[in-house]
Amino acid sequence: MSSSSSSTKFCFFACLLLFTFSHNLVAGESDKVKLNLYYESLCPSCQNFIVHHLGKIFDTDLHTITDLKLIPFGNAHVSDDLTVTCQHGEEECKLNALEACAIRTWPNQRLHYKFIRCVETNTNAWESCVTKYGGEKAINDCYNGDLSKELILGYANQTLSLKPEHKYVPWMTLNGEPLYENIGDFVDLVCKAYKGKAALPQLCYSSVLSQKTMLKLEFSYVDEAINH
Repeated sequence: MSSSSSSTKFCFFACLLLFTFSHNLVAGESDKVKLNLYYESLCPSCQNFIVHHLGKIFDTDLHTITDLKLIPFGNAHVSDDLTVTCQHGEEECKLNALEACAIRTWPNQRLHYKFIRCVETNTNAWESCVTKYGGEKAINDCYNGDLSKELILGYANQTLSLKPEHKYVPWMTLNGEPLYENIGDFVDLVCKAYKGKAALPQLCYSSVLSQKTMLKLEFSYVDEAINH
């Protein structure tokens, strides 16, 4: 066997191993924990949560097991004639619609979050966020057209269909189950809810989680390994 042939085979197996390892680092889409945040613009508690807490998903490796969906119009009211009224008035509806159009424009969840965090950090300068993250034409076409109205009604009705009803936003659901009272524990809860085969994110092993929680997770993985 020539040295060239051996080198080629070594490279093939090394690349295959690297691909397999990299693939196992990120959960498959169906394995990810589904986390929905229902919020509204100009809501102080929503802004605080989005700007200061939700970033843990994308500022760490938690995003590898989390499917995050941001859903505006959290406290909107839909009348019989399909008019949407926002709790903080027309300006809130405007910003909610803008953010809904941005979510519609981009497929990337990290970009959704960064754009919405930018808007909610300074709602008086939201135009700079559109300029910073791009997609101006698509967002403006959506915002000024019928698509915006469809998104507004869709998001508002989606929030109104949540059971049990809750008076204040932000609201969260994890795999469809409400997290109304313990929304601040979402990192812990995502780590505990994950049942996929990819390795747990490093954040799940940090001081955020209690030793008791980690023991439960480790025992569950041992049980799965034994059963398989």
